[in-house]
Amino acid sequence: MKEYIPNPQDLQSVKLPEGLLLLVEEMAKNVHEVWAQNRINEGWTYGPVRDDIKKHHPCLIPYEDLPESEKEYDRATAQETLKFIIKSGFSISRQ
Repeated sequence: MKEYIPNPQDLQSVKLPEGLLLLVEEMAKNVHEVWAQNRINEGWTYGPVRDDIKKHHPCLIPYEDLPESEKEYDRATAQETLKFIIKSGFSISRQ
């Protein structure tokens, strides 16, 4: 099998409009909620230490209770998604 080399879009030059910064946090929370729901559906439960055999994960808690490092991971996912949308020529507006 050929080695996989990720090649994400270069989004460094894309700046998010200030009006989307609140959306980043809401999206980050939803990213966590979707992730958590998927894990729960797969039989995972909360555990203070991650255990792949027992399917325990310390991040199966509300977004607000996550460590800042985990929130930053979700925020980065949201930010990069919004930047990709903008770079692709789409616009986002509140209805």
